[in-house]
Amino acid sequence: MHVLKFGGTSVGTPQNIRRVAEIVKQIERSGHKQIVVVSAFAGITDLLQQITQVAPARDTACQLILDKIEKRHQDAINALIPDAAAEAWNEITPFLIQLKEAVRGAYLLRECSPRIHDLILSFGERLSATVIAVYFKHNGMAACFRDTTEFLISDDRFGGARVDMARSMAGIKTAFSGEASIFVTTGFIASTGDGRVTTFGRGGSDYSAAVLAAAVDAPEVKIWTDVNGVMSANPAIVKRARSLSAMTYQEAMELSHFGAGVLYPPTIQPAMEKNIPIRILNTFNPDFEGTVINRSGSGSSNNATGITAIPDIALLTIEGSGMIGVPGIAARLFGFLAAADVNVILITQASSEHSICVALHPADVSVARKAIENGFRHEIRAREMERVRVQKGLCVLAVVGQNMRHVPGIAARLFQALGQKGINVYAIAQGSSELNVSVVLNKKHINQALNAVHEAFIHASAKTPVFLLGVGGVGSALLAQIDALGTDAPIVVCGIANSRRMWIEHKGIDLTDWQRALDKKGKKMNSAVFLSAMPAGAVLVDCTANAVVTDLYEKALAAGISVATANKIAFAQSGDRYQVLHRLAVESGASLGYEATVGAGLPVIATLKMLRRCGDVVDRVEAVLSGSLGYIFSTLTPGKKFSAIVRRAGDLGYTEPDPRVDLGGADVARKILIIARECGVSAEWSDIERDDFLPQSCRDAADLDAFFIALEQADGYFEGLAQKSAARGRKLCYAAEFNPEYIRAGLKEVEPGHPFYDLSPGENMLIIHSRNYTDTPMVIRGMGAGTAVTASAVLNDILQSKGVVNRL
Repeated sequence: MHVLKFGGTSVGTPQNIRRVAEIVKQIERSGHKQIVVVSAFAGITDLLQQITQVAPARDTACQLILDKIEKRHQDAINALIPDAAAEAWNEITPFLIQLKEAVRGAYLLRECSPRIHDLILSFGERLSATVIAVYFKHNGMAACFRDTTEFLISDDRFGGARVDMARSMAGIKTAFSGEASIFVTTGFIASTGDGRVTTFGRGGSDYSAAVLAAAVDAPEVKIWTDVNGVMSANPAIVKRARSLSAMTYQEAMELSHFGAGVLYPPTIQPAMEKNIPIRILNTFNPDFEGTVINRSGSGSSNNATGITAIPDIALLTIEGSGMIGVPGIAARLFGFLAAADVNVILITQASSEHSICVALHPADVSVARKAIENGFRHEIRAREMERVRVQKGLCVLAVVGQNMRHVPGIAARLFQALGQKGINVYAIAQGSSELNVSVVLNKKHINQALNAVHEAFIHASAKTPVFLLGVGGVGSALLAQIDALGTDAPIVVCGIANSRRMWIEHKGIDLTDWQRALDKKGKKMNSAVFLSAMPAGAVLVDCTANAVVTDLYEKALAAGISVATANKIAFAQSGDRYQVLHRLAVESGASLGYEATVGAGLPVIATLKMLRRCGDVVDRVEAVLSGSLGYIFSTLTPGKKFSAIVRRAGDLGYTEPDPRVDLGGADVARKILIIARECGVSAEWSDIERDDFLPQSCRDAADLDAFFIALEQADGYFEGLAQKSAARGRKLCYAAEFNPEYIRAGLKEVEPGHPFYDLSPGENMLIIHSRNYTDTPMVIRGMGAGTAVTASAVLNDILQSKGVVNRL
């Protein structure tokens, strides 16, 4: 028997419920029975909660809320099963009647007791499970509805009940016997032995699923959510947070206690007792393998598994000389707090026994302070103890990890990460299990602290996932270079895509035979799905020349995904977009690497950035920027056919598949525009003067075949150009230049002694004139084309991306 739980977002809309049906149907096809635990439709529990507040006040909004709940379910029925709407409506009508009766009782009595409160909230799950069960049945699935209030027996702690497994077992076995293969079941609710409805608290559907899984000895509990499993930190704050493949039960409990939205904490206990794994999956990305919570964890060597925080706490301190050496002080303190029903989040005690600090929720401060000072009133009166000191506006940050045990230097690394950001620590606590190190900080520093500590612990050891778009010459060479780095490399390729297919493997792709695997295992290419598979902290690599692919850059950077690209299109479009890309990278903490867009493997972008960083000002740049045009014109001498040289350049990988891209000069124009912008010049495409040297017949060619025919017919024209230059003792080259007056690119004759005169085929050269390089300009020279050198520049950008370079 398989147990699946779907949260409120997963069943929040008819479209989402259809997604759920496909997931359930796939398991049904494999012949397994299923218990499908569902939450209320997204937002319904909040509406029911509002009713419990407005009904006792006899607020007229009560009826409006009931109407909204009824309409929400009616709309879902009409969208999902219009042909069986009457049947579904008849199924949920008894629950709607009972809900109205309960609300009317609260309205008339002017109160909503915990018992009535739980009864009202229970109808969210009962309505959703009924609708979903009818939809499954009319979608060709052998499904039926089960109400857990009929067989899950709990205690009478309304709002936070716990199941009595011994008393529930017989009812559970009866409920899930029969011909049906799919049992759609209510989460979150049970009932007492005398039939009063109870709830398990918000998130209690997870607990329901774990209890049922333990009762039927399920192989695992699948918790379907709207995120890619458990994250290493809150992705809304830490953009480089990543999905975790696995963690131990203990790690999950610690993270839950300290504010991480991992699971409803009681969920873990019934699964752990039966050693049943809990798998957290994403309804909207069903190919994601999920985060497994089990006894052994991930087996990773990482010290820390996750970083989390409670964003608002207060610190209460009791201290005094009369506490030193006096037994029972701590016991009395916690007794007073327990009697006042105050939960303690964290405790730390000085080794001198002079003071004890406890962290509490701010709402508990007044009650706690009164309970402590009343309990220790004699010691305070005798001045053996000070009055309770309260500090508000604080937070708790916790580093959790099974592998932190017996590892020296963990606290030092934590303090170093915080100290480098100038963040002060008010208190620190570490349990005897060494599974958790917690610090109390000023809450205004919480976002900065989470990012700093996450960088120090998580990114210091985990491999960075790489997702590659484009597996032509440069992309293929890049994969070979990554493979050559070996298993110790700090990166792992998790996604490969071309224009037709994509292959995503979160555990990493074996690069020894990636071409065959892409064809065999790959799915139809969908750029949105490909991007959604990337966790924050990953690197999107673009080895295409496709403008559409560059549309992904903004979304990736905003999500904390770094970009490394050889595609120059995005950086040669409008100046506004150029600025937006850089701004997003700064704001998200991601990296933006585009060294390969100019000069292939030559350090052009890095050098220009270095000059500006050091306060230098670039006045002028002269450059040969096209390896393909450099090869073509350095090879062009009298007697050699221009068209044959162009074909040879293509065979060597110097030109684009369509050489018109190179010969038209657009490639060089883009590069000089990028260079100008890197030098701080605000320039646009329209500012560039371009010399188009191709005859009109070549420019007007309808396709590539027609172009080469026209080019062959123009061989005589280019022979004439070559002879004229040779007669003057000069050579032809295609060069670009920018200065404060103009930016241009075009064909140029150079004399002996000019730096461009002796360039070898395929070489690039930049001559940089700046304030610091006046008499003798800086020269960058080397191969400016070829798949291997271009791929090496992209690889360097990947390795220089944030979170990778620190591990080299």
